Amino acid sequence: MAALNNPETSSQPSLEIAPSSDLPPVNTAPKSVSQKIKGGIFLVVGYLLSPLCWWNDLIINLPIAYGFGYVVGLWQANWFFPAAIAGYWLSNLVGIVLMQIGAKDMLQNTVNKRSLKQEILSGVITSTAYTVIITALVYFHVLDLNAVLPIDQKFSLAFLNPQG
Repeated sequence: MAALNNPETSSQPSLEIAPSSDLPPVNTAPKSVSQKIKGGIFLVVGYLLSPLCWWNDLIINLPIAYGFGYVVGLWQANWFFPAAIAGYWLSNLVGIVLMQIGAKDMLQNTVNKRSLKQEILSGVITSTAYTVIITALVYFHVLDLNAVLPIDQKFSLAFLNPQG
């Protein structure tokens, strides 16, 4: 009790720092070569699926979107085209998320706890922003698709629907 009442011991500030519970635990062990190789593979596959790769749509993303639309079209025929658009958007989303995961694995030197929810949310925001920007550029005729796809007034995507 005398120590508690002694002004010399109770008035001195403590130099101890309380641990913060809101920071994720960090393992300071360096990443292994296999983790960096895995990150490189994720980065390459993500790049091929992402909208950053300019030639991937015809070879990779559109067949994935068509397959997704075809499978959904087997269940409900008039959902083919919306499902194909959703499949295209999802393939871009998966590409962006894989690129984020791969870049973190390759570029960070220590193993950090990863938040998959945060990475997916970031990918959704990035992919949606990209889709909105490209759609606006096409809508306002900043990007001219006639150079790539000759579209006239009679053009229809009905030939893509295997059920129709």
